[in-house]
Formats: sequence, C-alpha cells, structure tokens
Amino acid sequence: MKKTDVHVEGDAGVLNIPDVGVYSFYTGSGSSSDMWSSLVMNDSGVQWEADPNIIGGKKIVPYGANNNLPVVIRNMMEENNLAPGILEREMGLLHGQGPQLYVDNVVNDDIVRKWTYDQEIWDWLKSWNYRRFIDMSTVEYKYLKGIFVKRFIRKGARIGRRPEFVLEVCPGTDARLAWVDSRRLEDVPNIFTGDFENNCSRTGIRTWPIWDKYDPFGIAASMSYHNSYSFAHNFYSIPAFWGSRKWIQRSSDVPNILKYLSDNGLMLTHHIHSPSNYWDEKRDKLELKFPGKPESYIDEKLKQLKEETFRTISGVLQGQKNVGKFIETVDTWDDEAQLVRTWKIEAIDNKTKDFIDAQIAISDKADAATTSGIGLHPALSNMMMNGKSASGSEMLYALKLYLASDTTIPEEVIFEPINQCIEAMWPGKKCRLGFYHKIVMKEENVAPQDRTTTNV
Repeated sequence: MKKTDVHVEGDAGVLNIPDVGVYSFYTGSGSSSDMWSSLVMNDSGVQWEADPNIIGGKKIVPYGANNNLPVVIRNMMEENNLAPGILEREMGLLHGQGPQLYVDNVVNDDIVRKWTYDQEIWDWLKSWNYRRFIDMSTVEYKYLKGIFVKRFIRKGARIGRRPEFVLEVCPGTDARLAWVDSRRLEDVPNIFTGDFENNCSRTGIRTWPIWDKYDPFGIAASMSYHNSYSFAHNFYSIPAFWGSRKWIQRSSDVPNILKYLSDNGLMLTHHIHSPSNYWDEKRDKLELKFPGKPESYIDEKLKQLKEETFRTISGVLQGQKNVGKFIETVDTWDDEAQLVRTWKIEAIDNKTKDFIDAQIAISDKADAATTSGIGLHPALSNMMMNGKSASGSEMLYALKLYLASDTTIPEEVIFEPINQCIEAMWPGKKCRLGFYHKIVMKEENVAPQDRTTTNV
C-alpha cells in the first residue's frame, strides 16, 4: 500500500495521496476577507495551467491559482465602489440599442453593415430566452473574458422537424475545462460542470462533450467555451483589469482604513500632567478617613479617586456638547514663592488630517488605475479627473473612439454561439446578430426641429 504524505507547517499543510492528487489545507482562524486579499495580492507569477487538478476523479484545468478565479474576481469587485459601476457603464455602451440582425455589404471598397429583418430567425430567437442569454454572456465576458455555453437540440428533430438549438450560459463559477496533455484549447475533449466554489461536494460533476461545429447536430446536449485569447495562457482567458487588481484591492481598503480609524483608532487628544504630591496628599487624607485599613484598601480607593478625577476631566475636554466649558486646577507655592505643584493639560497633534489626506490620495490613484485597467475612457466612466468632469466634446470623441475600436472583438465573442447556430440552421442565409449603435452627433449638427426639447 502506498503511503500518504502529510506536511504541516503552522496553520497550513499539504496532503499527497498517491494516485489521487495533492491537496492543500488551512486550519487557522483568519477572516475570509484576509484570505481573499491574500489570494488577490500574492498570486503574481503563478502558472496555474501547468498541471491538472483532480476533483471527483476528473482531471480539470485549474481556473486560477486556487481553481477559483471567478469567485476571487466576484468578491474583489463586490467590495469595490468603482469597478462594478465602470463595467456596467461599459456594458451599456456595448449593448447600444440592443441586438439586431445585419448583413455585411461592400460599398465603395468599404464594409458596411446593412441592418435587416428576418421573421424566421426572430421567431427562433423569441422561442427561448435569448435576451437573458445575451445579458449573461455580456457580463461573463466583461468579468472573465470568456463564456461557457450549453447547447441543446430540441426534441422535435426526432420526428422530422428542422433541428433547432436552445442556448444557455453556464456561469464561470460552475464550469471547468477538461485537462488535455497537448495543452491546446482546441483539443479539450470535455467541459465539466458543478459547484466548483464548494469543490462539487453536493452537486457532483457532470461531463459535457464539446460541441462540434463540423457536425453541429450530432450531439443532443453539448457545451462550448468562447473567449478572447490572453497572451501566454493556453486555456482560460484573463480579464484586462487583472493586472490592476492590487489597485482595485487598495481602493477597496481605503474606506475600511478610515472606518477603523474612526471606530477603533487610538486618538490621544490631550496630555494631562498631574503632580505627584497632589496624590500623596490625597493618600494621606484617605489614611485618616479609613484608619486601620490595609494598604491595599487605600490603594484601591486612591485608584477609584484617580479614575473619577480623569473621567471628569475627559468629559469636559471632549464632545460637541461641552463647547465653552472649562476646568479648574489648583497651583501650590512654597514660602519662597516657588511653584511646587501644578496641573498641566496639553493638546496633542495627531496629524489625523495628514493621514486622511494621504489615504484619499492613494484612493484617487487607485481609482485612476482601476479605470485604466478596465479600459474605459474617464470621460465615459463618469469620473472626475483633477477635480474636473469631462466636457461634452470629450465625451463625444471618447464614445466614437470606443465604438470604433472596443466593440468588435467583444461582440464577436458574445454573439459567436448564436451566429454559429444561425449558420447551422439556415446555411443559405448570411444574417448575423450584433449590437446596433445609433450614431451620436454634436448638437450643432442636429437640425433644430430634431433636437430634444423640454417643456417647462
């Protein structure tokens, strides 16, 4: 019998089970937020596609350093106040006026889209929840740069009807590619689905064959993975903002730092000097008041007196309701007019403003890096740069640049499954589905009668 190796160091360990796999475990009590922060901040340079993971006896391509990249991204984004809104804005710009059918035509040596309408294709699209599919595909692509799609062939094909597809998006948290020794995405034989966030302990793992575009109707239920290639990654794609994740995390940390400063910070505002002979005199009075009591009893009474005295001083020095109040102290002079006993209260400069200003500066830098990492122009992301918002002209030119350069690739990937099905079901038709964008013109170029007016 082969021996199971266990290596433990501190709260973490590695379990090596022969013919099964290698597992890591953690027994510490750190918070989940600390664990996510560690995963986000410390996985630089990790080649997670080098070797397969084994889950439920299946060899899978690990999705991230801990095989949970979609969950790491989800948690990272949900904690950030800026990134999800920017992605929502970008998805809205990409969506435009919604999906429409078009045909590419060549006009004067230029490729022009001719928007068209086909009742048969629209009847098919409306027969299943195509809008939900497009919405989920857009979100999955913008967050993960890749989409897992389930394809089903309707049962009507069994009785001679034309085969029809029904498509469904599978969230990236619930899908993994099967491992292939060639390390080529094109050679992946299967896709596995299950609750990989929780190691499929309750759902188990289901195996799906890969959809074959050369035999589109050969398998009744199949899956496919559609993505934009990421440099030096053989299987999964990595989102464009992944390189900015540390800035995104830092941007999320600043509000918590300021909260902890407010709730739990050691905010020393005053330094109180009390003369020792003052307390010596108090001790003498306590000994006279409680004759025969042990020294420990007198010490406890003196401690209570000190606490009450400083509690009174603290109540005067702090709080909005105490504005205008004062405290009285007594000075003692000797026979030679020398000051021998005095109370002194000094204000302490905590430089809290400097600390808060530094955190806000870090937050501003992190917000700018987050926007750049996501790839949306600040004029379109509703961000103020250097205290100024973008002008109408800046927004217009940023929008034109975005439509001209940043919509084609996402659109190709998002609509690829639908367009593949259209091509397979109607090979004679040249229609494709894409996002329709209405051209935005300057207000000065719009005829007066066509301008939007508001009746007051």
